[in-house]
Amino acid sequence: MLITETAREAGVNTQTLRYYERRGLLPKPARRGSGYRDYSDEAVRLVRFIKRAQELGFSLDEVEELVRLRGVRRAERHRVRAIAEHKIVDIDRKIAQLRSMRGALRQLVDACHRGAAAECPIIEALNEEA
Repeated sequence: MLITETAREAGVNTQTLRYYERRGLLPKPARRGSGYRDYSDEAVRLVRFIKRAQELGFSLDEVEELVRLRGVRRAERHRVRAIAEHKIVDIDRKIAQLRSMRGALRQLVDACHRGAAAECPIIEALNEEA
């Protein structure tokens, strides 16, 4: 199928397909006699796999490893599990950072609301040198 059909079926745009090809995530498709790319149904499945992995927070580098591990045997599933467990740790760290950021910002907003000072506590905090 042509690149536009493949992109539509996979739920991405044509530039995404080309980018995945350049990165090596998606094999280069065969060319038709006219020179147009001819993608297989497997290419659509692979792009959907990549997009689902990204939705779960995997980086393209991590997705690249997962793509290589597609169809892995039961004895090697620990490699896939290790990647997912590492991602969970990474997500937990980001959640902790976001909670800390939210708490700090909440304090500044509260100070701004209560404050009688001429200066805005939020602007002042942002102006402080680290």
